[in-house]
Amino acid sequence: MPKINLTAPDGHNFSAYRADPEGTPRAAVVVIQEIFGVNSHIRSICDRLAQAGYSAIAPALFDRIERDFESGYTPEDVEHARSFIPKANWEVFMRDTDTARAAVSDAGKVFIVGFCLGGVVAFLAATRLKGFSAASGFYGGRIEAYADEVPQCPTQLHYGTEDASIPMSNVESVQARRTDCDIHIYEGAGHGFNCDQRASFHPEAAKLAWGRTMELFANAQ
Repeated sequence: MPKINLTAPDGHNFSAYRADPEGTPRAAVVVIQEIFGVNSHIRSICDRLAQAGYSAIAPALFDRIERDFESGYTPEDVEHARSFIPKANWEVFMRDTDTARAAVSDAGKVFIVGFCLGGVVAFLAATRLKGFSAASGFYGGRIEAYADEVPQCPTQLHYGTEDASIPMSNVESVQARRTDCDIHIYEGAGHGFNCDQRASFHPEAAKLAWGRTMELFANAQ
């Protein structure tokens, strides 16, 4: 059942991509999109998690703005996707993220992983929502704005030294205020280093960060 429909507490109906493993899932993971929507990369993350034994779900957080939006990574795609950033409503994102969590909660413990905008959502879910057992956020630049909030579950954050949109001063600010988070910095990696569809894909950093995320989830089960 790859594409499903969810209904938030305020009545908003939105889509999500779901991938389940064969047999009984070991736990569940909510996967939060970049600004490019629930595109082929995010769906591939869900499929990868399902192959590892997790029920994975990626809610379409932009459905409140533009239904079924997704894009690739051309300069034109990036320019259009960035137009969604000023429309970001973090409280609403929390509502829809929690709805996705509830949808897979029958699989047992629920974890969350997010990328770019989704990295911020993953961090905020750890601080503001109940029901998540671990969180991993990749290159979430706006985490700095909320770094005084305290995660309620084990939380990892991943950054690249060559990220043009997240200066190291941003990362250092988060490190100073969130000593309770497991923060990893990857030399030579830029923004989007985990995405194998982008020019910024950094195989070594991606492998290491993904391995750490999987270890985090395994230890939290």
